[in-house]
Amino acid sequence: MEQTAISESKSNGRIKFIIGGLLIVAAVVYLIISSTKASAQYFLTVDELINKGSSVQGRDLRLSGAVIGDSIQYDPQTLNLTFTIASIPGNNKEIEQLGGLAEVLHQAVSDPNRQRIQVSYNGPKPDLLRNEAQAIITGQIGQDGTFHADELLLKCPTKYEEAVPDQAEGSS
Repeated sequence: MEQTAISESKSNGRIKFIIGGLLIVAAVVYLIISSTKASAQYFLTVDELINKGSSVQGRDLRLSGAVIGDSIQYDPQTLNLTFTIASIPGNNKEIEQLGGLAEVLHQAVSDPNRQRIQVSYNGPKPDLLRNEAQAIITGQIGQDGTFHADELLLKCPTKYEEAVPDQAEGSS
């Protein structure tokens, strides 16, 4: 009789241990899924964003385009920065086929028929913000059609074009 009580006690302990372990695993899975959904961003080109219209309003988006230098306006008192970006391809292979990033950015800025979008950003003006720079911005599209950026990253391939051949040849 004592032996049966001991074996029942051991099996009850194992069941409780298994149930506790499953609850912990379920909680971890829930936390991973909920944090992934909260931080998910859609990476779009200007063309894709304009084509999607209001269906992407309120979502966190990452957008890439070529900065149109004449459109840059900055107020150092309020740190309000606005500029326009033109559509560039989102596929790296396509960019290479079109002559590389510098050429694609130049063509995008030069072509008045490219789709464009106004960007609004509040913060210090980055040094690399200039004509034909590639802007990679994170934020949301407003009801007014302006992209309200929270984060602004810039690539300016023409700045480094002359330095690369010298480095490749080994002369500094």
